[in-house]
Amino acid sequence: MFAATAIHFASMLAEAAESEQFDPNKVTPGFGGFLVIALLAIALFFLGFDMVRRLRRAKYRAEIHEELAAEIAERDAAAQAKEQGGTDPRPETKE
Repeated sequence: MFAATAIHFASMLAEAAESEQFDPNKVTPGFGGFLVIALLAIALFFLGFDMVRRLRRAKYRAEIHEELAAEIAERDAAAQAKEQGGTDPRPETKE
């Protein structure tokens, strides 16, 4: 029953579409099209802003991780040098 009603409705729409005159000069996206494009542009702006923020945060985290790894390696090298009876590989500086 539903299928028969849907087919009848589709055929009525097809007949109505064929009888209408199509003027290509009157076809425009209108305010709805402008609104959709404007919302997409705003969303794209905020997504780009968020992406830059996340990339900057990841870069800073990587830099801090490298600095910590260098400090740990230096500390381990100093501890190993002390265990072997050597001198501290770091030069002493006066501040």
